[in-house]
Parts: sequence; C-alpha cells; structure tokens
Amino acid sequence: MRLFSFGKYLFRFQKERGQVVYLVVGLGNPGKRYEFTRHNIGFMVADLLAARWKVDLKQKSFNALWGKGTVEGKNVLLAKPQTFMNLSGTAVKQLQSFFKTEISNLIVIHDDLDLPYGAVRMKAGGGTAGHKGLASIESNLGTSGFMRVRLGIGKPVDKSRIEGYVLEPFRKEEQVMLPEVIHRAADASAEIVLNGLQKAISKYQTKNIDFLKKEE
Repeated sequence: MRLFSFGKYLFRFQKERGQVVYLVVGLGNPGKRYEFTRHNIGFMVADLLAARWKVDLKQKSFNALWGKGTVEGKNVLLAKPQTFMNLSGTAVKQLQSFFKTEISNLIVIHDDLDLPYGAVRMKAGGGTAGHKGLASIESNLGTSGFMRVRLGIGKPVDKSRIEGYVLEPFRKEEQVMLPEVIHRAADASAEIVLNGLQKAISKYQTKNIDFLKKEE
C-alpha cells in the first residue's frame, strides 16, 4: 500500500520533470533547537524567498521540505534539506535527479566561516572550505559546478570552537543587522534566477556589513 501511494505521489510530479529551471537550496539543520543558529542562515534566506515567491515549503519527500513556484515566468523549486547539514547532498541529489535540473542552475545558499559577518558573496564552482554541507553536495553530485550564495558569519579566534560556534545563535549586535543581511542574500538569489550570476555579483556582492552604512 505504501509503495502504491508513493508511486502515485511520484506520478503526480512526473510530468514536471525537466521543467524546473532553477533549484534553489538553503542549507541548515532541522528542528527548533537549531532554528536561529549561524549554521541555519541558509534556511532563513529560503524562508524569506518562499514568502516573496509565494512558495509553500510543504512537500515532504526527497529528504527535504520543498515547493515549486514561478518567478517572472521561470520555474523554480525551493528546498530546505531535512537530513542535517552534513548529509545535505542526499536531498539535493534526489531533487536534482528527479526534476532533471541542470547542475549549473543549482543555487546553494549557505553560511561561510571564512567571510566576515554580513558579507554576501557569490560564485560558481570552487572548493568547500571545510563546509560539510557543501562537501556532501559535491560528493553526491560528483561535481562542484553549482552556484553558491555565501553568507559571512565570521569565525571564533579559537579555532577549536568552530563546531560549537556555528551551532550558536547570532550575538545580540549581530541579530540587529541580521534581517538586512538575509534580505540582501534573498535579493542576490533572486537576481541570479532572473538575470544571471554576473549581474547578481555586480549588484549585491559585499565584503562585510559596511553596505548598511552606505544605504543609511
């Protein structure tokens, strides 16, 4: 019975395979415990994009919460893997394979320890810089040729604290600026979908949180 139900469920989306132009994935860990931690900033951006694009992240399959929408005529699938960060590639691979999205049209939104807090950087390809979520995606896809929206979270002086640092909430002074950072990252992600990576870089890329001072 379960097999029949799942088969019927897959048939529902079968006709849409190959029609998803962009797969946009925000990385994070599931559960209330991790909701406002540094590692979950990718989830925060995905939630904002879902609200803007009127995408319901209610589908629960492929080890992810996901939903489909149309952004100025372009079909987009937005997803939040539910595997925990280190196994994110399992969900990304399943979604990419089923919907037959080009790897070059995969956008992964994630935290980055190597960037100062508030930085929003973008690129296609590259290494993982020790980010286990990215490493899992690269391993499962067999390539690093996907786009990334990298959100700086800074790093602790004591490198032995890194594992705990990413699972901590943002500091109070960081929380004040966090909505602006999330909005800028969402703007950048949308720009990639609508006008391509290079235009998004020229319009939204920042080195640090100083972009807020320029906009005051």
